[in-house]
Amino acid sequence: MPTNQQQVTTVLDADSFSQRLLEWFDREGRKDLPWQENRTPYRVWLSEVMLQQTQVSTVIPYFQRFTERYPTIDQLAEAQDDDVLHLWTGLGYYARARNLLKTARLIHTDLLGQFPANVDDLTALPGIGRSTAGAILSLSMGKRAPILDGNVKRVLCRHYKVLGWPDRSETLKQLWTITDEVTPVTRVSDYTQGIMDLGATVCTRTSPACHRCPLEASCLASAEGLQGQLPEKKPKKKLPVRNTQLVIPRLANGQVRLSRRPDRGIWGGLWSFTELPSGADLDEWCIANTGMHPVSTESMEPIEHTFSHFHLIMAPVLLHIDDPNLGIADVDSHRWVDPAGPDELGLPAPIVRLLKLLAGPA
Repeated sequence: MPTNQQQVTTVLDADSFSQRLLEWFDREGRKDLPWQENRTPYRVWLSEVMLQQTQVSTVIPYFQRFTERYPTIDQLAEAQDDDVLHLWTGLGYYARARNLLKTARLIHTDLLGQFPANVDDLTALPGIGRSTAGAILSLSMGKRAPILDGNVKRVLCRHYKVLGWPDRSETLKQLWTITDEVTPVTRVSDYTQGIMDLGATVCTRTSPACHRCPLEASCLASAEGLQGQLPEKKPKKKLPVRNTQLVIPRLANGQVRLSRRPDRGIWGGLWSFTELPSGADLDEWCIANTGMHPVSTESMEPIEHTFSHFHLIMAPVLLHIDDPNLGIADVDSHRWVDPAGPDELGLPAPIVRLLKLLAGPA
């Protein structure tokens, strides 16, 4: 079998690759996505961060709500953490939202509201990797900077028959070399959008429409029937299972207590129900945290949620506190809320589901 490098040299040269792609983009590329309007570094950056591991159809309403609330990076920089996390609720991978705020504040305070105009300075900012930096530079500034998001990896792996899981260091290095070679000097914005569009709409993860692809004639995966095998999947590893018990103090008026999670770790900075420490007693926990004995406890059906690196099983237990006039004050780390309308807080999706169950039928 020839090596990957030998395979690369048997296909179209870089100019022909980019030219065919640009001709296809002119005919069929997407040109009406919300972030393509008034294309600024801020809007491109925001869309690229939201689109990481998230589909376009899911991102569009989030992007629209976000830019209505925070039209500029300076306005985002002055936003409250909870307001931003609330707007992000349901989009997942919440570290993205926290890094958005960190980067917005750095650009606002240290860079006079202006995005850096080179890859090195952009990637020095929180949450901006090399591909996102390339997208910002090429799409909003017209600078030649290659990208390598999931769609681009798929197109290149199939076209050049690149073997190995794309995120393995050796494979990733090879893909960066290829994407740099095929990125043109002119029309870089159209090319960047075009190769992303090709991966999203034609060279899809399953059932790619090869007959519609402008690169099919030179695609090694298509020639050898390997579309379903490339890119190679990440080696499977059984996810560990973690069990935890969520304690939900509930007042007679129906309010429940949420707690802010630490900034680091899963759901960092979001509001959730407290995890009962291992070996802790429910009655003692309730006294220590509310000053009251629970009148009764009630176990709920477990809720499950899968992260990239483990599977979480949460067993909620209600601690009924039969005193509507308890008057426990909110503090920075705890808040009493109505499950039917828990304020504008950043909430993990499983906690949103749990609150809806606690609120009962609409």
